[in-house]
Amino acid sequence: MKNLIIFALTIITFNACSVTSYYKVNSNLEFEAVAKEDRNTYILFGKERALELKENKDKKFFVDEGFTEEFAEKPDDFDPLEPYNRVMTSFNDYVYVNLLTPTAEAYSKVMPKEARIGISNFFHNITFPIRFVNNILQFKFSYALEELGRFSVNSTAGVLGFMDPAKEYLNLEKREEDFGQTLGYYGVGEGFHIVMPLLGPSNLRDRIGSFADGYIAPFSYYSAFSDKITDDFFVTIGVSTFESINSTSLNLGQYESIKKDAIDLYPFLKDSYTQIRKKAIKE
Repeated sequence: MKNLIIFALTIITFNACSVTSYYKVNSNLEFEAVAKEDRNTYILFGKERALELKENKDKKFFVDEGFTEEFAEKPDDFDPLEPYNRVMTSFNDYVYVNLLTPTAEAYSKVMPKEARIGISNFFHNITFPIRFVNNILQFKFSYALEELGRFSVNSTAGVLGFMDPAKEYLNLEKREEDFGQTLGYYGVGEGFHIVMPLLGPSNLRDRIGSFADGYIAPFSYYSAFSDKITDDFFVTIGVSTFESINSTSLNLGQYESIKKDAIDLYPFLKDSYTQIRKKAIKE
């Protein structure tokens, strides 16, 4: 549990930002509700459609087949930790909205945006080993070379990664991969859904993957690197917390905007996370 806390605020911020990016792409689509005969539950994201269905339960509204399949709750959905997950979802939501967000707002008022972007670039740059190794493990050698090029250029010409000349001048893209995606690439199932305190939505496969990634992350307390940033557990927590605050300050309001129409926050975030990870594994 102690090791999990290390990445807590960082990963929950990442999840929130990832969900945001997914739904911004689909922001122009109208979500229809799927009424189920045997339960008073609807997979929905629009308040007006929800009210309409509550008044007329015998009607079923469907979007195109692929969209319904993507977001409708499956009858055999294995979720043994649902009661616990719901409690943790509420807890994480409270922490994010009432603690992390106000702190990030105050931080953004004293730290210029250019500086915050530079700090974000720096933290992304030092996690290069995770992306490099997992691209190789998935036989994405061209992406691994692209990541190596980005790290080399940004660590030198980019002043330790605070700037991103690799993207600006060489058009070298970020190639995000982690060990959870690597396991998925080799056919390992996601397992049951689990919401970690502060960490946010995840699943058994990705939890295992995050531990593996920690061993090749230079800022991790239990990293295998001999020259890792720190051996001090509390310093590691402080660094990770600062990274989360900085990251959140660059995405203020996005989490609130994507959850505002969710009638039930838990399945909303669960389905979002699942689809984001499936998409990442396929890419």
